[in-house]
Amino acid sequence: MSARFTDDDEGKPVVNENGERIGMVESVHGDTAHVNPDPGMTDTIKSKLGWGDASEDTYELDASNVDHIGDDEIRLGRL
Repeated sequence: MSARFTDDDEGKPVVNENGERIGMVESVHGDTAHVNPDPGMTDTIKSKLGWGDASEDTYELDASNVDHIGDDEIRLGRL
């Protein structure tokens, strides 16, 4: 699926394929969602998303990592 982010996605939780919350959409600019990661998110998941270990507040979520955008959450596909 090619995700199409909208302003309605702001504030939605982002969950991994197992339904575990990894962050929340802080803002949407064009076709890019900016995610504020949860403090407990593992470095492994950050690495797979290409977020590195920089001290940024938000990270860009690549649409290719999204499996489904629902009314209540954004679910990532298998990483």
